[in-house]
Amino acid sequence: MITNDRGLSDEQRMMRDACRAFVDDFVTPFIRKNWQREWSMDPVDRLPREILEQAHKIGIRTFGVPEEFGGTPVDPKTEVQTFAMISEEISRGDAGLSDKLVQIWKVSVLLRNVAPRHLQEYWFPRIAEDPTFLLSHCLTEPRGASDRWLPYDVPEAMMHTRAELKGDKWVINGRKQFISNGFDAKLYVVYATTTPGAGMTKGTSSFLVPRDTPGLSVARCNETLGGRFMNNGEIVFEDCAVPKDHCLVENTALSKAGVYFRAGKIIQASKNLGIAVAAFERTAEYVQNYVQGGRILIKHQAVAIRLAEMATKICAVRSLLNEASRAVDEGAPDAEQLTNMAKLFASEEVFKVCQHAVELHGGNGIMLEFGIEKLLRDAAVFLHMDATVDISKFKIIKNMFPETAGIYAGREG
Repeated sequence: MITNDRGLSDEQRMMRDACRAFVDDFVTPFIRKNWQREWSMDPVDRLPREILEQAHKIGIRTFGVPEEFGGTPVDPKTEVQTFAMISEEISRGDAGLSDKLVQIWKVSVLLRNVAPRHLQEYWFPRIAEDPTFLLSHCLTEPRGASDRWLPYDVPEAMMHTRAELKGDKWVINGRKQFISNGFDAKLYVVYATTTPGAGMTKGTSSFLVPRDTPGLSVARCNETLGGRFMNNGEIVFEDCAVPKDHCLVENTALSKAGVYFRAGKIIQASKNLGIAVAAFERTAEYVQNYVQGGRILIKHQAVAIRLAEMATKICAVRSLLNEASRAVDEGAPDAEQLTNMAKLFASEEVFKVCQHAVELHGGNGIMLEFGIEKLLRDAAVFLHMDATVDISKFKIIKNMFPETAGIYAGREG
């Protein structure tokens, strides 16, 4: 196993060890034994409730929820680093399960920063008590996705989902697409245009919307290539009315969401890293036991070279990830730039690691029941999650050279 204990506190080591035991004892055996369930077209049947209950039992489900409301306490000085460590461990078992859980962490961090006290008092205990309570963050739309977060601030880039204040209610109309946990979340944070023409940073508001709100409907579960144990969804809002006080941030919601976005990039990279670690571990075991041409595979130089490349890529991803997560915890001025770099680098390098894993397994690598091809599919999803590869590159340059980098959007001249 490729791990790095340097710099971890005793508390972090205990959390990691508990999570690792959960993955080894519950998650991995379930995934290996029930590989067909990933392909069930009934999303409810994919991941059993028992897995979430076990995650709840060891306390990893409620990171981000304030301790006073039943959340798992985490040292605030190293919170994002802890998120990264645990999400890597969970993803080593299954990236979809990791996706399910980390949405709770990220949205909880956002809510504790922007939600009024009475909403925190109402919702956080419910999140903490119910092992199946999932949260969702609704940004992406059918006609606007990661290209909106370069950032640029022209009216043409504003969200098509609109919210209008009518009396004591905000009425939301629109559609959100490619939403993590969208199919089965119980509580949504929804972003909508409230001041048309003002630009995204001056005219976008965020709202807290319970699932059972009239006018909110789940149109479908998106059937993805990988990460299939997290049910990605499409959400429709038709005259969906929420109380006035359910507006979390009016007009400047995107500028207040950095606490979500920066931690989110770290978690995306760490989830991806967990896939690479799983690919390396299983490949290292395979090439040291499988005989080809009269000798075990690892004795073939071509195999040894590939295994070394896999290990080096994993260590390089972890090094950049550790640097970026420390920058977020410390509030460093280059945190935004580093988080985008970590997400970008992980998505590209982990995919290469998994490609090596599939090829080193030969014919077994593409057999569904063998489970190695699943890691490649899961890694492929991260090339598109939380910004595409090219959009991430644009954002890095925008952070580095804000005065001269291109705007990338607006009406054609």
